[in-house]
Amino acid sequence: MATFDIMMPYYGDVGLMQDAVRSVLAQTDPDWRLTVVDDGREPGVPEWFAQLGDERVRYLRNPQNLGITRNFQKCVELLELERAVIMGCDDLLMPGYLATIRRVLKEHPGVGMVQPGVEVIDSQGAPVGGLVDGVKNRLYAPGVKGSRRMGGEALAASLLRGNWLYFPSICWDSAAVKAVNFRDGLSVIQDLALVIDLLQRGQEMVVDTEPAFRYRRHAVSESSLQAFSGTRFTEAERYFAQVADRMDAQGWPRAARAARVHSASRLHALTMLPGAVKRAQWDGVRTLTGHVLRPTGASGANSAAADGS
Repeated sequence: MATFDIMMPYYGDVGLMQDAVRSVLAQTDPDWRLTVVDDGREPGVPEWFAQLGDERVRYLRNPQNLGITRNFQKCVELLELERAVIMGCDDLLMPGYLATIRRVLKEHPGVGMVQPGVEVIDSQGAPVGGLVDGVKNRLYAPGVKGSRRMGGEALAASLLRGNWLYFPSICWDSAAVKAVNFRDGLSVIQDLALVIDLLQRGQEMVVDTEPAFRYRRHAVSESSLQAFSGTRFTEAERYFAQVADRMDAQGWPRAARAARVHSASRLHALTMLPGAVKRAQWDGVRTLTGHVLRPTGASGANSAAADGS
């Protein structure tokens, strides 16, 4: 039986999805099974999978559209093998991805999550380094040479200050993820929420620097009204308030302070403000401004300095 369940919740561009599937087929380690859960209705897709002729590939089309969160939850429910990858349908595994993960798991037995090295690419597949990834790497991601095992309050506080993970690249312990699954009611910040839930249950993560995954970052369209509406930050604000209370109850005060300050999320909102103003998205301007300037209280202000946020 295979070791790795590679799950691909799919909706959107057919060509990018096909490239993602091909990157799985190209793995040097053949010990995998791919399951694509199609939440759309693009023509020709079932036929394309039928002609692949690889018994390791399963294709499922939902009878009706489930939406992002429910489709991700379904992928978790379908997990059967020891380890899981929930990759984006427009991302790419490097040929040695599974070999890298297997090496890390051998070096760190029992670890619940593995974050390998990631190369960021644009919509055309070319390497790119933008503001978001620069901030992630320089301000929030821990300095790692080789591999580093992390967990507990230290990792929770680091991620709540600024989520520097590339979620689709992570390899998970399947049983741990199935025990938690993605939270209902979250559509943007559900990846961070899942990691924090696992950390609270005692799971640990290994961060490894060997490049193994290509994460596709699409440019935000200036013509998109939704992009600057600020609704994603309303969800984020609600989550940070709730998780801060949970961190206090867990006895993790540094993580609670980091959640209340959520400096990276506020910085992100600040970068979106000019676009909202340009598009006359005045409701979005108000939402974004509120997220940037929301008072955190005396304890929150002090924690920003204490935590280096």
